Amino acid sequence: MHLAIAGSIAADHLQTFAGRFSDSLVPDQLDKLSVSFLVQDLDIRRGGCAGNISFALATLGQRPTLVAAVGRDFAEQGYQSWLEAAGVDCSRVHVSPTLHTALCTITTDEAHAQIVTFYPGAMAEAATIDVAALHAEAPVDLLLIGPDDPGAMLRHTSTAREIGLPFVADPSQQLAWADGDLIRQLIEGAAYLFSNDYEAALIEQKTGWTADEVKAAVGVQVITRGKDGVTVVDTDGTRFDVPAIAGVEAVDPTGVGDSFRGGFLAGLAAGLDLTTCAQIGCTIAASVVETTGTQEYVLEREAFLARLKGAYGEPAAERVASAIAVSGTRP
Repeated sequence: MHLAIAGSIAADHLQTFAGRFSDSLVPDQLDKLSVSFLVQDLDIRRGGCAGNISFALATLGQRPTLVAAVGRDFAEQGYQSWLEAAGVDCSRVHVSPTLHTALCTITTDEAHAQIVTFYPGAMAEAATIDVAALHAEAPVDLLLIGPDDPGAMLRHTSTAREIGLPFVADPSQQLAWADGDLIRQLIEGAAYLFSNDYEAALIEQKTGWTADEVKAAVGVQVITRGKDGVTVVDTDGTRFDVPAIAGVEAVDPTGVGDSFRGGFLAGLAAGLDLTTCAQIGCTIAASVVETTGTQEYVLEREAFLARLKGAYGEPAAERVASAIAVSGTRP
């Protein structure tokens, strides 16, 4: 299965705050908000939703095509060679001649709450990428449309509908500012809709749709719930829950949702059932949350399968072992 992943590429500046953001917030004074947090460290890592998802897919034996806009620093700073060494096809990446690659600053407190600021940079040129041309030259079986320049998200979604290309709607961080009309345009007709539980509620609130109406607009709905696992609603309305991996020593939540998506899509590409896809996603997500950075984890095949077996049983591990090629090396 040829998977194409459209969305953001960014440098992640990760910071840690030794306290809780909530202790500095006065509920009835939020309209006058002025706060400053003294962070303990700064860790600069490769990131962006499309990069993270593509990297996760590559570690699970896929060769996804990255559909994104970057600056010249993408190659100069080694990010491109990193992804290519992992197995990601970067030949369709648009390089801006003037703008820098996007920058994401993420500050995490001791409760794993996060404050994020995002500079889009070259991402503003993502709408120039023609998904139809990519599909014509190298047919795509499934296109994920993740958080990106809004014009690019709309263009990719519209193009996918026009040419009959199945797509995954994953608006994620862009839901915070998007209005109901835009959200409806981004998700209607999607073969899959990814969100976390907060985002699922936000979709309903902003679109004015009920949960049943959201589900009627898409094929499969996948809702991640952090330590409470994931809920999957199949095309026929069947709903089931997959628990998260137990006993995880959480270090950094950044990129965990992206890695889950990569794991889930790798399962789809291997022809596995939805439950097993979610189990793969939860297993790789456990590795990411235990690591600082979104692409710094290493999946050792035997350890990965043992962890999956311990959480979901031997039959699940056998299904994955026969279908998924887990990479045990760092790029």
